Amino acid sequence: MRISARTDYAVRAMAELAAAAGTPLTAEQVSARQDIPQRFLFEVLRELRMAHLVSSVRGPGGGYVLAAAAEDISLAAVIRAVDGPLAKVRDLSLSGLEYPGPAAALPDVWRAVRASLRQVLETTTCADLARGELPELVRHRAQEYAAEGPRTGW
Repeated sequence: MRISARTDYAVRAMAELAAAAGTPLTAEQVSARQDIPQRFLFEVLRELRMAHLVSSVRGPGGGYVLAAAAEDISLAAVIRAVDGPLAKVRDLSLSGLEYPGPAAALPDVWRAVRASLRQVLETTTCADLARGELPELVRHRAQEYAAEGPRTGW
């Protein structure tokens, strides 16, 4: 999975809004706190608003707030809002994907990748990030990764 700048910025912005606990934050505040380019952030916030993950508050003291409880917004929902499906294979559905010969088992690999991504991203919420308390599965996977040592690329 490639984590785009758009995804990274969206998740960081959502964590910042979750930490604000309902107090509106301006795009300028989120930009400064998370070191996100403002122009890019406005586009990301627009997409998050269209996905009903954030709401804008007008007037003095206005800004952006989460549109639902931080506990109810998964990272998967944020990523889907700005980048689409978590794992795609050439824009094909994985349910009916088939390959011939030696590659026949490959669709199961792609399905396992998608299931692993979903397992981590759908169980981790914006509230988890804001509190700095990740689910056990995520902590365990991160520890496994760290124990593997440095690698080139992913």
